[in-house]
Amino acid sequence: MKLLENKVAIITGAGSGIGKAAAKLFVAEGANVIISDVNEDNGRKTAEELTKDGGVTHFIKADSSKPEDNESLVAQTLQKFGSLDIAVNNAGIGGPLHATGEYPIDGWKKVIDINLSGVFYGLRYQIPAMLTKGGSIINVSSILGQAGTKFSPAYVAAKHGVVGLTKAAALEYADKNIRINAIGPGYIKTPLVMNSLSREALDALVALHPIGRLGESEEVAELLLWLASSKSSFATGAYYPIDGGYLAQ
Repeated sequence: MKLLENKVAIITGAGSGIGKAAAKLFVAEGANVIISDVNEDNGRKTAEELTKDGGVTHFIKADSSKPEDNESLVAQTLQKFGSLDIAVNNAGIGGPLHATGEYPIDGWKKVIDINLSGVFYGLRYQIPAMLTKGGSIINVSSILGQAGTKFSPAYVAAKHGVVGLTKAAALEYADKNIRINAIGPGYIKTPLVMNSLSREALDALVALHPIGRLGESEEVAELLLWLASSKSSFATGAYYPIDGGYLAQ
């Protein structure tokens, strides 16, 4: 039997990168997957690819920074598949690069709205949908949810906030059979990273990881699969780095 046989999952930011890799793996393990993304072209393309390969998917355009979009996303999922068992709150942006004393206010608001408030809005509507049967929610934080870095104060603050939010929610719903965890990817070869940095900057990032390379989206997807499945049935309220040794230094 497949690990996610007949389970229903929402994955935000599933049009590319880690979200797309997770959607592909979840479908391969038997899940019915709602592909959610603010980028309609990428989202629809991902859903079409996976459906062509025999998976059961459905695309829903949603902006994670809007509470009403999160509410509608869950409502449409229940209407389409009748239940919600798994949610991966993955959508996020990098934001501007500036020192804190010069950081643009609109940039701060946008990063917090998507990377932190978006996770809260997801939880706010996913949790009630899981109260009857239980479920697993995984919030995608970052290594920068445990460490700092220069020139990304909004991103660092948001990702730290995701870890704290995860722990609080996990404690509230542990006795309701809803497990809530966070993961902390290191620098992963996603379009967000690969398309925005020079060769020199990428080499510098590689040097920060003791394993000697950047991560692959598929490697992160494997951790998401474990947390989504019954294999991790005693895991809740935890933060799991997947970072090539970055945080061990």
